[in-house]
Amino acid sequence: MAAINTTAARQRRQRRVRRRIRGTAERPRLSVYRSNNHIYAQVIDDTANRVIASASSLSKDFQTTGQRGGNVEGAAVVGEMVAEKALQQGVQRVVFDRNGFLYHGRVAAVATAARGKGLEF
Repeated sequence: MAAINTTAARQRRQRRVRRRIRGTAERPRLSVYRSNNHIYAQVIDDTANRVIASASSLSKDFQTTGQRGGNVEGAAVVGEMVAEKALQQGVQRVVFDRNGFLYHGRVAAVATAARGKGLEF
């Protein structure tokens, strides 16, 4: 019996979803990546290959909050930060890209916090 490679399975899910999801200038893609200890979020315009806004649990703004990136509360702070930066750049509507992760826990917390700050999915 073959061993289950969770990273390869996530990457297969990611490729399957990316076939349908594309970020445009009018509606860029909000991409979320999580590791064991940190979480990252980027608003990406795929047509121009440009990152419009980004936030992570490694940024200096996040470090001043005293949160950790490995829990739901820290992920919510990252979601709020990326939403504020996107709104400053004039982006109100995005397409959510969960990057092959389940929409649960920290990934859902980023999405909920970004919606709470005013981004439309």
